[in-house]
Amino acid sequence: MSDTRDKRGGEKVTAMDVARAAGVSRSAVSRVFTPGASVAPKTAEKVREAATELGYRPNVLARSLITGKSRMIGLVVAYLENYFYPEALEKFSNALQAEGYHVLIFMASQTASNVDEVIDEILDYQVAGIVVASVALSSDLATRCRALGVPVVLFNRAQDMPGVATVTSDNFGGGKQVARLLAAGGHDRLGYIAGWEGASTQRDREAGFRAGLAEAGRELFAREVGDFHAESARAAARRMFAGDGPHPDAVFVCNDHMAFVVMDVLRHECGLRVPEDVSVVGFDDVPPAAWPAYALTTVRQRANRMVERSVATLLEQIETPGAEPVREVIDAPLILRRSARIPEGWTP
Repeated sequence: MSDTRDKRGGEKVTAMDVARAAGVSRSAVSRVFTPGASVAPKTAEKVREAATELGYRPNVLARSLITGKSRMIGLVVAYLENYFYPEALEKFSNALQAEGYHVLIFMASQTASNVDEVIDEILDYQVAGIVVASVALSSDLATRCRALGVPVVLFNRAQDMPGVATVTSDNFGGGKQVARLLAAGGHDRLGYIAGWEGASTQRDREAGFRAGLAEAGRELFAREVGDFHAESARAAARRMFAGDGPHPDAVFVCNDHMAFVVMDVLRHECGLRVPEDVSVVGFDDVPPAAWPAYALTTVRQRANRMVERSVATLLEQIETPGAEPVREVIDAPLILRRSARIPEGWTP
């Protein structure tokens, strides 16, 4: 575990150098720098004082290559435009660090082939587990991870494949709640701006919305695709409200990130009032949704609970190889604000 140059400019400082300076065994030094290892407080104090004096830091990567194990978790995310994901990444990092793990963050595109390339790279780091956020992975790669004993948890995505745990919000139920609200508000021309078509979140939110409309005796009036990106959502809103109409009198947007852009187009380009002319509802409940400028009615993704369950599921599989992967669905409440007409006395 030798690993750093002596801060006085000499040769590399080794764990043995620290052991000699602290008057302990080399194995004691190793235990001090191994998260979760048992070591007496006085021993730990002596070792850390000696390490600080000598300028020693353990080489975590070298240790993982020797032992075939690490305290590192690979976290793959497709994009950080949406407020939801930077917040979720921070929560993941804090939660895993509290358990003695380090997080390596990798960016990927939404395509399965690119995700497979990124995860191939992650596996080279001898990671203990992988969290895949906002993207899908191929069944071949899932099989490979399982064969290597590296558990995988899909966060905010669902895939029906063996050996992969998933943690999502109740996207179908959330979409259905939105339909019930808008129908109860007297809306007849209901629009929907979809996210990326390959995402399970998009699929399930739209399916729930359509099911809720059908129960209320209504059909979808207009549909456009925003791909979960701001500029695509802006173009989708312009298409939906182009010309003389008739236009939707309510729009469900597949996530808040796009809903903010849609509201801006309606107000500042189309001269429409929200919600007097058009009600707008989103999905996520990111912090700007509560800002007075938007006051967005939206479905809340309970990020704290989703991260908590994802971390618990991943650690269970790391600590208990062969544990059955779970598929958890976290309830997603509808949060009422001023961007949509709310019938008097109406409750979700």
